[in-house]
Amino acid sequence: MLTTRIWLILLAVALVWSGSQRRSIAQTFGLELHNNAMPASGGMGGVSVSRPQDLQSAVAGNPATLRQFQGTQFSFGGAWADVNYSVTQNSNLPVLGVSPYSATSSTPGGLLGNIGLTQDLDGMGLPATMGLGLITNAGAGVNFRAVPQSNGTAAQYLSLDIVPGMAVSLTENLTFGASGALGTSYLDGPFTDFAGMTTAYGFRGTVGANYFLSQSTSVGAHWQSKKNLRFEDAFLLPIVGTARDVNFDHPSNVVFGIANSGLMDGRLLLGADVVFKHYSDADTLQAIYRDQWCFQFGSQYLMTPKARLRMGYVYAQNPMKSAQIESIGGVVLPDGVPAVRYVQAQFAAITEHRITCGIGIQNFRPGIDMDLFAGYGFDTEDQFGNTSVSLEGNYWIGFGTTWRFGGRCNSSCGTN
Repeated sequence: MLTTRIWLILLAVALVWSGSQRRSIAQTFGLELHNNAMPASGGMGGVSVSRPQDLQSAVAGNPATLRQFQGTQFSFGGAWADVNYSVTQNSNLPVLGVSPYSATSSTPGGLLGNIGLTQDLDGMGLPATMGLGLITNAGAGVNFRAVPQSNGTAAQYLSLDIVPGMAVSLTENLTFGASGALGTSYLDGPFTDFAGMTTAYGFRGTVGANYFLSQSTSVGAHWQSKKNLRFEDAFLLPIVGTARDVNFDHPSNVVFGIANSGLMDGRLLLGADVVFKHYSDADTLQAIYRDQWCFQFGSQYLMTPKARLRMGYVYAQNPMKSAQIESIGGVVLPDGVPAVRYVQAQFAAITEHRITCGIGIQNFRPGIDMDLFAGYGFDTEDQFGNTSVSLEGNYWIGFGTTWRFGGRCNSSCGTN
């Protein structure tokens, strides 16, 4: 009866989640978020590969860590992300109809929802835990339609995933997990007024492992496959008026992590994750980004038996590649390299340095945990041929509430 109630709650919140999404262009690695907007990981620079402190991070990240969540747990998290995104175009793109202009994007900030549910199967005699999540996986957006010289330039991308997963304990210290993400993606642009909003569906799989080297030190890793998307009739070729499909891939990812809770009598948890994103084999994005390395560092300190203080730092390598004449998702832009550079400027994931902080309260009410987090990306700018981009005021804030039903407490509810 209790599990049925939880599934009904999950369904109701899912309806709110699906209707509340807007666009975001902050704290992503390329376009993907990688747990940077999760209730606890969001305050730790996204660190979560080996010792996640919220269940959404286990569902969306390394599925092997689902075994760290006992009983029945349900969590709802939300975040707001915003940035001032400015573009200066210094040359004409005659076929695309763009002339010089300088403006700040009118795209509003983004509401990001992340929901998770875990259920261990130990009561059935199985050393396994199931998980299910509704995850905001990726998002980006700019809008210059109010600027006549941009010829309707706008680019919006959003990816929402349903993620079921399972973890199994192979030994006392070793767990293995797998998950699958069925995603709905929306693409508008980035080909000025010749593109319209279209929808596509894609699937990706994730496999991972986690191993406790000792009681305080653990290591983990997971691999995510590409997610293949095909946006039908997304681009209307200028002059001839023929609609073309756009092929769009999320890249495959390899992620490693280590965590240690042996300092300060077990009150300090330190973690580090390394993310490698294989953009060179991803349609559309391979024309915009090169392969990217990202490094996440996070800490959690137990100030009291209930209160947890979190901090994090992220270095994300600037992934913008040197432009060349090539297709973008199967579409060859008529204005050549300058047009490719102009498209790159609409997806400029150039924020390299970020800091985060957060606080968590265990048993804020009996069986209920609360988490708050915030982050800031340092101002930056970049030049793409005759197009320049600047990002200022890049921040995000969020929260999470977790309900625990049965089972013993674990790393997600107050102990490292």
